[in-house]
Order: sequence, then structure tokens, then C-alpha cells
Amino acid sequence: MRKKVAVIGAGNVGATLSEHIVMSGLSDVVLYDIVEDLPQGKALDMLEATPLWGVSVSVKGTNELKDIEGSDLVVITAGAARKPGMSRDDLLNINAEVVGSVSEAIKKYAPGAVVIVVTNPMDVMAQLCWRTTGFPENRVMGMGGVLDAARFRAFVSMALGVSQTDVEALVLGGHGDQMVPMPRFTTVRGVPITELLDRETIEKLIDRTRNGGAEIVSLLKKGSAYYAPAASTFQMVRAILLDEKRLLPAAAYLRGEYGVEGIYMGVPVVLGAEGVEKVVELSLTDQEKQALQRSVEAVRALVEKLRIGGREF
Repeated sequence: MRKKVAVIGAGNVGATLSEHIVMSGLSDVVLYDIVEDLPQGKALDMLEATPLWGVSVSVKGTNELKDIEGSDLVVITAGAARKPGMSRDDLLNINAEVVGSVSEAIKKYAPGAVVIVVTNPMDVMAQLCWRTTGFPENRVMGMGGVLDAARFRAFVSMALGVSQTDVEALVLGGHGDQMVPMPRFTTVRGVPITELLDRETIEKLIDRTRNGGAEIVSLLKKGSAYYAPAASTFQMVRAILLDEKRLLPAAAYLRGEYGVEGIYMGVPVVLGAEGVEKVVELSLTDQEKQALQRSVEAVRALVEKLRIGGREF
């Protein structure tokens, strides 16, 4: 029996992600949105493309959350997008209501699912989803680290004039302005970029990575990035559906790792069929620890604003 993935939100990220999943033939897809006929139209368009992609999967668009019933994996992309001048954190209250109601539906209709949260501010929305569903923490995670690392990889490849595929990168911390790109762990075919670029250039690349989403928002004028976010989420979806045991950066709930307790934070994890199967803890320098702590404090302030800290067990 094929797996079933529910994508919540048929906007640019959700629809593009659905396209990736359908084109891969990995699973059936249910695309949900509150806008009448929007998910139905996009789903039908994708279904009509399946003969050309050489895949045989079901694609259903719906305005009914009950149609996510029995999903193995749920991806939450629904919510307001950033506008020029807005930070991810500005979306806090608007999107908390959306993610909270969707999480209640996931708890009811897909109690065995793994959940990936894409909606911004992502780390906080992942925590809200975890708290609302009551799921084990390994089955709720946030997408952010893969996207941030992809942007860092792209910028490094541009600076060095090398193939993007030869660059590997790591970004820790929250998916926001305080994220922590890690030059020591960013390499070109195994060679750290600290051996290939001067400090000033690296700092400029780090700054551009932190502002990667805002740069696209300012260029588009309306809407925000979706090609790279959708591709990043698909990498996580694939790792889970195929039990690939991929080492990827993702927002995971921490219980003392990296000295962080009780919040979601971007760290390297092993992703497989059970979701976050392991948090990989790296040895950090004092400077890296301080940068990560600043990111932790920024995320924790938003968590406290929504009053969605830990859970009683």
C-alpha cells in the first residue's frame, strides 16, 4: 500500500511541494486549503500530469480537513506569507491560530503521522504543533535548517565559482535573523571554506544567508520564496518516507542537547521513518556557543509570548 502525505496549504510552497512528491511517485497526496476550489484545481492539474511523469499516484484537493485521515506524513505550509519589511517573527500571532487549529485536526484524523512544520516563525510553530497534538517529539519537527543550509551552499558556490553540488553546509539555531551558519562545518568536497575564503567574505555570505528570505521578499514585492523551501521540505519528506536515515539540519525539540532545554531549535538530526531518530551533538567553540545561545533566546522569547513551553508528561 502506498504512503499518504497530506499537505496543508495550497499556496506556492504547498503546491510546489505537492508537485515534487507527486512527480517522485513516492506517495499519494492530499492537498488541503480553506480557499474553495483552489486545492481541487491544483490537484487536478497535477493528476493530469502524472501520465507524463510516468507515475501512478492519487492526488486529491480538498477543503475538508477530515480528508487527511490516515496520513503517514503531514506537512503544514498554511499561513500568511511575509511582505516587504516584515520579519518571520511578525507573523507570530497570525499564524499561531492557523497552526493551532490544523494541529487539532492532525491529532484527530492522523494520530500516527509524522509532522513537518514549514509555517513561519517555524521553530515556534513546530513547538505549538507538538504541544497541541501531544505527539512524541520525534514525530514533530520544523523545516528550516535544510533551507538555510541550501542558501548558504548556493552563496558559497557563487563566491568560489564551484558547483553547488560540491558544497555541503551546516546552519544551526532558529530559522530567523539569529540563525547560526557554521563555516567550520561548511566544506567544498571536504575542504572547509575557512581554508578557501577570507573571514570578511565568509561574514558577508553568512549575512546574506540570514537575510536570504528577506532578499527574495524584497525582490518579489508580493509573496515570498517557495522553490527552495518546497525543495528543502521534499528532501525531508523523502528521507522519512524511504527511511533514508539522512543526516540533515532540522528544528527538533531539545532536552539538554547543546545546553538547550525545552524548545525547538535547528540542529543536525538523523531523519528516518520514525521522524527525528537522533539529535547529533557537535562540539562547538565558545564563539559558536554564544551565537547559538543568542538564537535560542530569540526563539524562547517568542515561545514565551505564546505561552507554549513544555508539556506535562
